[in-house]
Amino acid sequence: MKRKVAILLAVVLVLTMGLAACGSKDSKTTSKTDSKNEKNVTEEKQLAVQIGPDPETIDPALNSAVDGGNMLLYTHECLLIIDKNNQIAPGQAETYEVSEDGLTWTFHLRDGLKWSDGSPLTAKDFVYSWKRVCDPLVAAPYAETVLSMVKGYDEAIAGNLDALGVSAPDDKTFVVELSTNCPYFASIAAFATLSPVQQATIEANGDAWATKAETYIGNGSFYISEWVPGSHITMKKNPNYWNADAIKLDSIKFVLMEDSNAAYSAYKSGEVLMIKDVPTEEIPSLQGNSDFYVEPIIGTYYVSLNDAIEPFNNKLVRKALSLAVDREYVAGTLMQGTYSPASNFMGPGWIDTDGKPFIDNANGGKPYIDTSNFKANLEEAKKVLAEAGYPNGEGFPVITYSTNDMGYHKVVAEYLQQAWAELGITLEVEIVEWSSFTPMRRAGDYQISRNGWVGDYSDPSNMLDLFISTNGNNDGKYNNPEYDAAMEISRKTTDPAERSAALHKAEDIMMEDAACIPIAYYNDFYLQSDKIKDAWHSPYGYWFFMYADIAE
Repeated sequence: MKRKVAILLAVVLVLTMGLAACGSKDSKTTSKTDSKNEKNVTEEKQLAVQIGPDPETIDPALNSAVDGGNMLLYTHECLLIIDKNNQIAPGQAETYEVSEDGLTWTFHLRDGLKWSDGSPLTAKDFVYSWKRVCDPLVAAPYAETVLSMVKGYDEAIAGNLDALGVSAPDDKTFVVELSTNCPYFASIAAFATLSPVQQATIEANGDAWATKAETYIGNGSFYISEWVPGSHITMKKNPNYWNADAIKLDSIKFVLMEDSNAAYSAYKSGEVLMIKDVPTEEIPSLQGNSDFYVEPIIGTYYVSLNDAIEPFNNKLVRKALSLAVDREYVAGTLMQGTYSPASNFMGPGWIDTDGKPFIDNANGGKPYIDTSNFKANLEEAKKVLAEAGYPNGEGFPVITYSTNDMGYHKVVAEYLQQAWAELGITLEVEIVEWSSFTPMRRAGDYQISRNGWVGDYSDPSNMLDLFISTNGNNDGKYNNPEYDAAMEISRKTTDPAERSAALHKAEDIMMEDAACIPIAYYNDFYLQSDKIKDAWHSPYGYWFFMYADIAE
């Protein structure tokens, strides 16, 4: 999800608490009881993994981060899910049908669905949950992305929640009425933001419902049994899950670490069997190892500029800064080939309306930046900056780049200092604690900032929606009515060719405006022990351990 990341506590808590809470060396715990001088040994099969630090939130309506999204996979389940082949599959809804005009989607829930506390889950819970995403008091960042195509959305987001076109004719039937045909709506129905949440729990606890194990009620394959901020979140198998018989693990411990060196130490000692955050300095020695994975995901590592403030409200300034970045060097050298240089915003994996790759489709896909000719790009950058009124950087203010200190972020920041110095620009680097980083960026309380997005589904709108002026994830505060108009056409048209043209036009506009600075296309690189069986990693940056097992 796509997806940014955040934590609640500083890394010092991780270092002091994390390793002690990781479990035994083989990721199992054992309890023993004596009866009539005989020992009955019961082993709990627990998998310990590290997929990030404390999430900013695991409220489905509020999360927009990869780490939170990874946890929601286990605690909640949508109407539909994405299976190990990255195909849409039944989730809480066993079947569904779509009307001939594509505007009415009817989902039929499974028999006997329950919340993790054992109470019944019905279609009315989906009605409440989807309306909650539209509630302006909740301020869900994904609301526009996932529900703008639903009938009555505009009225609902203005406060009339009952206007939203969702209903429950009976306890097992959930109906969605769309205002416009949405060919990828099945992917929306599988998106974590639209997970059901328990109304009684939220009304009793307010926003705090999603901050502690005691009040965190879900409907997924696992439930939270213990939550120690800065240390771990332990999830136990949910006996009330409809497919509980297929779950082999008794529990999963998500060890909350921001420091990649601490995570690596825990992996080497066997205290965790998988880590997402691998120290970049260890990558050369890990290349070729059977437990080191580099896998493509659909997403882009980019730089956000606060387009609402000077001098970044000048698109020539933004364009000059973008051209002055050597993407081949960043991806190939600084990132050690674990990422790929970005020639435009939309990268590999995004699918056009005709099923072909969006990035090189004859419908309009094209590279915007020649990453192989940096020398020419730099000369062009100097000319453009002069045209903007800052020849050789004269008169250009000192600017600040904000980033968190993980992975490649700091080395990229230091590189940007050198790269923009070639234009006569002085850049200061501000390291921000992860707990404050994404809220700061979302509020626009920065000048330039590291950013990135990993796709939630393969339709290009998932990325391009980020730059709609009213979108809750528009961190750069980009505002271009022509862009908004193109995206509006892409939403409303039922003609695939017209929709494709509108999406490509939108990317043309935002790239010409340098609405952001694409740097590299993401890959996930991680360590995973061969003891873990039947798990999989998706191109959306998620790890699926719910059906995993641990080899003896």
